[in-house]
Amino acid sequence: MANFKVVTMTGADAGEIELADSVFALEPNEAVMHAAVRAYLLNQRQGTQSTLTRTEVSGGGKKPWRQKGTGRARQGSTRSPQWTHGGVALGPKPRSYRTDLNKKVRRLALCSALSGKAADSALVIVDSITTDAYKTRTMVNMLSAVGAGKKVLVVLDNVDEKVIKSFANIPGVKTAQYNTINVYDVLNADTFVASKEAAVKISEVYA
Repeated sequence: MANFKVVTMTGADAGEIELADSVFALEPNEAVMHAAVRAYLLNQRQGTQSTLTRTEVSGGGKKPWRQKGTGRARQGSTRSPQWTHGGVALGPKPRSYRTDLNKKVRRLALCSALSGKAADSALVIVDSITTDAYKTRTMVNMLSAVGAGKKVLVVLDNVDEKVIKSFANIPGVKTAQYNTINVYDVLNADTFVASKEAAVKISEVYA
């Protein structure tokens, strides 16, 4: 079990916490993380792009000129791909980009990403992330106090509407619950900030 420092929302020392080595102290596997990020980005694509082929473009029913004797190249339709306003040859059509990874690979990728943050000292564990009111300033002060970067992923142990909405107006900050985090969001953030309870649950679930 690895020990990690715990701080309060004001940045004061609040002791230490033990978390599983298999989640926060792995040797990061870059190939697996790359596969997980690629799968995540592909699954975000709607796949609705579409171009018109020569059979779908209106017009072009008449042969532009006779086959032989004009000195020009033979043409059968003004809607062939080489013509202006013609159809598109081999263009994209709606399709699914959906891809998937098996459970062990997804788990290894997430643990590698978390371990990378821990190794880079970009993992911040806060004793408790709470607020009594919808106040963005409170969360800005907290992120400043704990030394968070410009892009931050804040992980909570439950859905706290006041906390989530207080973070919502801060550029570069994204909130998530411990059971909804993904490799892309972890790697994309400069700092991974988690409540103590969320860190414990992540350690228990993925160990």
